[in-house]
Amino acid sequence: MARAPTLCVLLLSALSPVLTVTEDVNVLVFVPLNDSFLFSYARVAPALRYAQERLRADGSPFSGLRFHVHFGDSDCVNAALFSLVERSCAHRPDLILGPVCEYEAAAVVRLASHWGVPVISAGALATGFGAKDGEYSQLTRIAPSYVKMAQTFTAMFAHFSWRSALLVFEDDKHERNCFFTLEGVYHLMGEHSIRTVSVSTEEPLNVDELLQNIYDTEVVIMCMAADKIREVMLAAHRRQLTNGGCMFFNVELFNASSYGNGSWRRGDEHDDEARQAFAALNTVTLLRTVKPEFQSFSIEMTKSVQQSRLYDCQDCGNVNVFVEGFHDAMLLYAIALHEAMKNGYSKSNGTEVTARMWNRTFEGIAGQVSVDVNGDREGDFSLMSMTDREAGTYEVVANYFGVNGSLQLLPAFDPEHFTLRERHKTRADTPNKSCGLGVSAITGVVVGAILGVLMLIASYFFRKNYRITIERRTSGEDSGKHRQLREDSIRSNFSAA
Repeated sequence: MARAPTLCVLLLSALSPVLTVTEDVNVLVFVPLNDSFLFSYARVAPALRYAQERLRADGSPFSGLRFHVHFGDSDCVNAALFSLVERSCAHRPDLILGPVCEYEAAAVVRLASHWGVPVISAGALATGFGAKDGEYSQLTRIAPSYVKMAQTFTAMFAHFSWRSALLVFEDDKHERNCFFTLEGVYHLMGEHSIRTVSVSTEEPLNVDELLQNIYDTEVVIMCMAADKIREVMLAAHRRQLTNGGCMFFNVELFNASSYGNGSWRRGDEHDDEARQAFAALNTVTLLRTVKPEFQSFSIEMTKSVQQSRLYDCQDCGNVNVFVEGFHDAMLLYAIALHEAMKNGYSKSNGTEVTARMWNRTFEGIAGQVSVDVNGDREGDFSLMSMTDREAGTYEVVANYFGVNGSLQLLPAFDPEHFTLRERHKTRADTPNKSCGLGVSAITGVVVGAILGVLMLIASYFFRKNYRITIERRTSGEDSGKHRQLREDSIRSNFSAA
């Protein structure tokens, strides 16, 4: 009989309606007004309105949460920080969504963490933001970070027993998206032989110099503009580097138009050769899981974008990870705030609300979303390869699932394609004749070759003991403001290498 009161309480709790909490929440959203960004106001605002409607729906436990959303312009430099300071003079926001760009996010998250205001970003994907024990303590990342993406490569390296990689990234010295993308790979692959090459956005690509670095590596991982990827693949194909002696990958997470079917096609005389070259190129991108509700969301987002006059937007028919992320950010905060308030906390306790967003799984607009104990979303990624060489079409051949770290090989996967065959012993562009040189000249060449071999051997043993790090092309652009940002705002080990 002693258990009767307890059983009654449990029964009444089970039969009682879901507790609805009532609260006004001021949300400050930082997105660019410039529509050239995939996370511009015209794309993100409809997603936030859609999320609010879901939360206000009848029967929803979050219907009592009244979100008052205000937008601040983000220019990926300092605009968001200035706007935050100005608005906070009157009243600090309860929640900040964004910014997406790394350097701008660094400053905003620092200040918000000092104030104890939760920040949820669909960006801030650089490695340095993973340090949540200090200046980024209030940051929750609702999109998979670059380190999460890099886990796809570590899984493949383990599965195929690859040992060395060359990371080639295009660096604009401003937003530095490709720099931060491959920084994640560099960060995780300390046990492998890794070399890096930076390609300037303002100078012509030196393909010959780049190919010199490819001959003695197993895997090439690239993050560059689509035209430069094509240029590299054409040159590598002409040097017979695409016949299985080396694996080629490019990383394209956000823009569907720059990878996949037809990414090799330019309508010029090199299209046929490019199609053959791209047969050796594999692409790592985000895995897109679609549930029925996502279709309705996608239709609504497409209508909204069309009404905003983004007629020159090539990918406006696709809901990208940023749009999806801002939507899910609203849901995640509502779940955490509702839970915190039921347990006696208020919205002003940002640290408590942030803690309840971490280490949990919830249903997002496109499927299940898992946030790890460090406040970072787990990532699922797909590997695409050309499966029809005549048509030049791609399809997904493998998926990586971040929650359990598993690599799933699909029926379209061709093991032979990912098998490193015998590597080149001679280069295709090396002359094999004396070209009329006399005996003494040939002798000099032979002696020089022997000395060169000795130097290579010495270099090999040196590199075994000292892993080669980033090849920095120092210039006036790489000093001053951007050096300070790299080393101070984001604390990037890759930057300081």
